Amino acid sequence: MALFGFGKKKENEEGKSPEPAGEKQGFFSRIGQGLAKTRRLLNTDIRDLFKAEGRLVDEELLDEIFAILIQTDMGAGPANQIKDRIARDFRGRVVHTEDILKNIREELASLMQQDQQPIKMAAEGPTVVLVVGVNGAGKTTSIAKLTRWFIDQGNSVILGAGDTFRAAATEQLTIWAERLGAKIVKGEQGSDPASVAFRAVDEGIKENADVVIIDTAGRLQTQKNLMTELDKMRRVLGKKIEAAPHEVLLVLDATAGQNGISQAKGFSEAAQCTGIVLTKLDGTAKGGVVVPIRKAFELPVKFIGVGEKPEDLTRFDPDAFCDALFAEN
Repeated sequence: MALFGFGKKKENEEGKSPEPAGEKQGFFSRIGQGLAKTRRLLNTDIRDLFKAEGRLVDEELLDEIFAILIQTDMGAGPANQIKDRIARDFRGRVVHTEDILKNIREELASLMQQDQQPIKMAAEGPTVVLVVGVNGAGKTTSIAKLTRWFIDQGNSVILGAGDTFRAAATEQLTIWAERLGAKIVKGEQGSDPASVAFRAVDEGIKENADVVIIDTAGRLQTQKNLMTELDKMRRVLGKKIEAAPHEVLLVLDATAGQNGISQAKGFSEAAQCTGIVLTKLDGTAKGGVVVPIRKAFELPVKFIGVGEKPEDLTRFDPDAFCDALFAEN
């Protein structure tokens, strides 16, 4: 077992997750650039539908708006819901771009609403976070970002390198641990991931750590043997600490679009996911994928990633997200 340096510890009262000062206020500015592609699609393309004197809301305009909304990958259901609201509010009237954009923004915000759930912190002992997802979704990088997020709040973090099938995954996680000042528990390549998870939590208890984040092997939701392995890890963690894992975060790639929904379904059933980390929003015009994922599975989007740096992760705020989508600059 290998261990590296430790982050500064901060006591959490009543099992609550501390809020970094100004986090919500900084959400808009941090995601604004990352959502530029989706924002251009919504603002520019919809504005191009209108002339200076406005335009009559008829079936042709409604269909054109629907087609643009679909390109954000929000899905036909939400796009139809927005289209129906525009029809209900404006059909037969001449309106301007601002009227339509305000209408879309309000409906999107309603569709994205969720309880503003922080990470559920354990009342006693370390909070255990299990991270799952397919290869290429940005899982290891997301773990590094989560580690940075916790450490910035004064929490000590231990990482468990539960992806024992790929040596590169353990090596990458080890590098991040060294950079960020977190301990890491590793196993031999091909060893039992549940054993690594057990030892990571055991180390967290011994060190009185605040958080233990456990990586898992990237997998497809159709790989039943690997899904069974996830279930085993959950059971092992629960025996070590009651109610562990306290969070099971599913990492989804925003550029995967609607494919992310089938991933979410498989993982949410097998791993009993509690929330989503949506990555790569800076590289796609499909920021609307937040909507069908929220609606289809009732899983809160807890974090979004808008870059490759450890600090490029922020808590998801639906209202600020919509403000960023429709900002003119």
